[in-house]
Amino acid sequence: MTFLDMLGAAERQNQSLLCVGLDPDPAKFPAHLRGDASRIYDFCAAIVEATADTVIAFKPQIAYFAAHRAEDQLERLMAHMRAVAPQVPVILDAKRGDIGSTAEQYAIEAFERYGADAVTLSPFMGFDSVQPYLKYEGKGAFLLCRTSNPGGDDLQNQRLATVDGQPLLYEHVARLAQGPWNLNGQLGLVVGATYPAEIERVRELAPTLPLLIPGVGAQGGDAVATVRAGYRRQGDATTGPVIVNSSRAILYASSGDDFAAAARSEALRTRNVLEAARG
Repeated sequence: MTFLDMLGAAERQNQSLLCVGLDPDPAKFPAHLRGDASRIYDFCAAIVEATADTVIAFKPQIAYFAAHRAEDQLERLMAHMRAVAPQVPVILDAKRGDIGSTAEQYAIEAFERYGADAVTLSPFMGFDSVQPYLKYEGKGAFLLCRTSNPGGDDLQNQRLATVDGQPLLYEHVARLAQGPWNLNGQLGLVVGATYPAEIERVRELAPTLPLLIPGVGAQGGDAVATVRAGYRRQGDATTGPVIVNSSRAILYASSGDDFAAAARSEALRTRNVLEAARG
């Protein structure tokens, strides 16, 4: 199955638009694991097992593993997710962006070493920095477009002088991803839940692309506004998929021994809010 096939199947099977972000910070772990970076796998595996039937995707953030020399634990976790939740696609949140020859190595890392179904990328260096990922048939690549952080305005909201007028930079990225860059139908876009008006604009420019939307939960994004701005369907079929990510609010729903059960409760609550919003 391609990434898009997996995404659609997980949405239908789990009745969910929720993505659980795996951003393990040992300093925030429950008391019996706190501060122990060697237990990153144990913590994340418990979250995965507790939420596997509630999500459309999982999204491990590579920096939270690499900072603690826990890449081997990430490899184990990727294998564990494939074993216990084979129906759920995994998006490696790496935000890579480099020249083509280096991008080839990062693509090997994402898709061969870790076995991810999709990866997040920075498109700032242009199409040749994205193209190596598209050589992996059926894999997905999400380009940063309108991100949830306030500093995104510094570049993403700047106007360009193009033959098509003066689009904002994030609008230009959306057009490229929907059009000439999307050679094999593998691209999606990252848009932040903290900017629902911009989500709606991105959806206008990229009506069929999957949107990965972080910022719901601890960052304060409005789940209902997010879905209404970005989700599209025709009849019973999803035509504009959205993947709404929540990380800290789910991972750290409890600091006690019941952390996995609390994570499941928060995931179910968020999933239900998102489902109600799409109607």
